[in-house]
Amino acid sequence: MMTLEFIGLVGAHEASESDAGNGQVVDLPFIKAFAQTQAYAGFDKVLLPVNTRAPDSMIIASYVAAFTDKLGLLVAHRPGFQAPTFAARQFATLDQLSQGRAAINVITGGDSGDLQRDGDFLDKESRYARSGEYLEIMKQVWTSPQPFSFEGDFYQVRDNFTEVKPYQKPRVPIYFSGASDAAVEIAARHADVYMMWGEPLEQVKERIAQVRAAAQKYGREDQIRFSLSLRPVLGTTDEEAWQRADHLLAQAQARLGGQAIQPDSNTGSQRLYQLATARKVYDSCLWTGIAALSGAAGNSTSLVGAPETVAEAALEYYKLGVTTFLFRGFDQLRDAADYGRLLLPTIRERVAAYDAARVGINLQHHK
Repeated sequence: MMTLEFIGLVGAHEASESDAGNGQVVDLPFIKAFAQTQAYAGFDKVLLPVNTRAPDSMIIASYVAAFTDKLGLLVAHRPGFQAPTFAARQFATLDQLSQGRAAINVITGGDSGDLQRDGDFLDKESRYARSGEYLEIMKQVWTSPQPFSFEGDFYQVRDNFTEVKPYQKPRVPIYFSGASDAAVEIAARHADVYMMWGEPLEQVKERIAQVRAAAQKYGREDQIRFSLSLRPVLGTTDEEAWQRADHLLAQAQARLGGQAIQPDSNTGSQRLYQLATARKVYDSCLWTGIAALSGAAGNSTSLVGAPETVAEAALEYYKLGVTTFLFRGFDQLRDAADYGRLLLPTIRERVAAYDAARVGINLQHHK
């Protein structure tokens, strides 16, 4: 039996591929309403995303921490733009202020163009090597009881001792994203949770096996958990949900002027784009329409159907080893409320029944 975790998302304003938003860059009433809706809906955490065009994820996280009590704060963070010792202090401070609600989502790759807008011109292999050193240092800052030094290719640290330690012991949880071989290697060494976009069951199964095999070298194959990011499209019936998916696609096409976007340079986008352009639907209800249109830029595939249909599809991923689901909608506030009312409880019920049946089978075997 594995503990289920649900992650939502809080951006600084309401917008999506199908929704242009209200034009505000930092919309305080929306941030507050969206975070509190997801807390009420039963999400465990929310992701605070990172982008060179967007407001700062760490500062938004601090704001969200102030008016929520239990909602976890998964702060997307790009290594390389500040010293790892400094970033570790920021996360330890947020963890203290929120009383153990901070987590880091390490974003190494992403779109090279977006990284270059912030002055980072390292190639992908070097970026992942730098991320490995960055996390090595952060972990030492969080856990070392005495001053430590570090000598690497990217960072040198001498006699660092940081008084502020995380509220969580031994440290802040590390969520890691990245589909390349270099990413898998760093995740195998450092990640508590390896995050994947919503690919078909067969591809997710292969990726979990790949990461576990890489983690085995470090004796961590049973320590890494797996997260899947999806955009559920719900309806009272499957037919209604598919009608809504068609409507969302039409809205997104209108926003983009009917032009499909080419994928980013990162491996994950290219993989997902190939899958999305090959087929519109995989497995029972995995829909790739928005991913194909948007160049698979980020979390863009959907499970489409009535809540029971989507919950069954989620259960199939759980059976493969996925225990964390990151869900965000296209109509963000409405979808978050619907997920809490209709989807999350149904998934929890299906998973509990599946786990209970497995326990029963194991007990029978031992008699």
